[in-house]
Amino acid sequence: MSKSGGYREGPRLKTGVVGIDDILRGGFPEDCLYLVSGAPGSGKTTVAMQFLLEGAKNGETCLYVTLSETRSEIEKVAHSHGWDLSQVHIYELAPSERNLSTDAQLTVFNPSEFELGETTEAMIAEVDRLKPNRVVIDSLSELRLVAQNSLRYRRQILALKQFFAGRRCTVLLLDDSTGPGDDDQLQSIAHGVIVLEQLSNQYGAERRRLRVVKMRGVSFRGGYHDLTIRKGGLDVFPRLVASEHHVDFDDRELPSGNASLDTLLCGGIPLGTSTLLLGSAGTGKSTMSTLFAVAAARRGERSVIYIFDENMGTFLSRARKLGIDVEPHVKGGLITVQQIDPAELSSGEFASGVRHAVEGRDAVKRRATVVVVDSLNGYLKAMPEEKYLTAQLHELLAYLGQQGVVTLMTLTQSGMLGSNMVSPVDTTYLADNVILFRYFEARGHVRRAVSVVKKRNGMHEKTIRELRITKRGVEIGEPLRDFQGVLTGVPTYLGTDDQLMDRADDAY
Repeated sequence: MSKSGGYREGPRLKTGVVGIDDILRGGFPEDCLYLVSGAPGSGKTTVAMQFLLEGAKNGETCLYVTLSETRSEIEKVAHSHGWDLSQVHIYELAPSERNLSTDAQLTVFNPSEFELGETTEAMIAEVDRLKPNRVVIDSLSELRLVAQNSLRYRRQILALKQFFAGRRCTVLLLDDSTGPGDDDQLQSIAHGVIVLEQLSNQYGAERRRLRVVKMRGVSFRGGYHDLTIRKGGLDVFPRLVASEHHVDFDDRELPSGNASLDTLLCGGIPLGTSTLLLGSAGTGKSTMSTLFAVAAARRGERSVIYIFDENMGTFLSRARKLGIDVEPHVKGGLITVQQIDPAELSSGEFASGVRHAVEGRDAVKRRATVVVVDSLNGYLKAMPEEKYLTAQLHELLAYLGQQGVVTLMTLTQSGMLGSNMVSPVDTTYLADNVILFRYFEARGHVRRAVSVVKKRNGMHEKTIRELRITKRGVEIGEPLRDFQGVLTGVPTYLGTDDQLMDRADDAY
């Protein structure tokens, strides 16, 4: 049987936006027509400019056809991003000021009968003159208005598609979605469709995201992808798929540097696992997670700590008062502490920042082996309107596990004493290991207790030990073997020898 000598896929065209290229597995298939749709302010013009500037950088001829904005307005947008459009041809087809005159409005002819033809003829003439490799038409709403009806509009878009098909030209059609309902017919004509959205939250900055509706012949990454618009263009954060990222790593454990805690953990925390530090406020969860970061830094490994509940100054001051040597490692780059602004964050942006740190693609350029999220309460409250946030967190933890990273997450439960502590979300199924912190009352003092209740990949002690945090650091006592009901907050002493640690005045 003879093989057909038909279509062969050509090279992909870079879009100028790294995140979109990642989502499309390389970029746009060349010589096709694409639709970029979205409400005003969602980022369509920015995408179009980056697409053309990428072509100009590669020596291609690029044409921007504007049907609504003036050259001056387009250049102002480019200037705000620090872009130079001198290598991009801008062709204005905006309505002439003559249309404002009384004579132009008093006519027996319907303006659409000749305006649509004049507009498309002028556009075609400019394309024939320049023979561009990349074209942007901004926007289709103007063509829709002069076409007057959907049949005429669809025929005109089909004609444009046929015109560009024989000219080895890649075209972006921008549509501001102001037409009546969804224009499914237009989406069926285009080779690919990208939809941009802008969402307004009850509090904080707006959220932007994109979705590739279709892309013929491309195994693109589906779903919604968060994005932001900054000076310099769009920053797109592709949805994280853990199965796409796996590296080989050693089967070893990360010790805390505290001998008693390492005994409780039977060595430490295995690489590639996530650990939940669970308990009331003030029980020592953040302090314990900092111990692991410092221990990793002493071995020359990098840690990243994301703090949601306190500022950088408070974090460093607390560590200093507890004798935890954090600041030298922060100055040396082995510990990165990043304070998260809850009102400005999207889940996709946070996951992208974690990924860059783990893969060594951030400012430090060194892979991180320990990631601390302090706390999950702050993470959940930072994005209250995000749906399926727990599922996104599960994907992030799966990715970190594939990278061999030790992940520590603190979660504060409501209440102080008692066994019926309430968590804001059931995250214990997410974690491979769970370290439980509790308050309990004994001899007129409120004391702390710590125990390991889960370690998926290894052995751990089943005991409950008293925990003290002083200016000398973290101290963990012997197992409270003769106490019953410690986790209830009011234990019963069953022994004859007092096993409690001495309460010195320097207790923190």
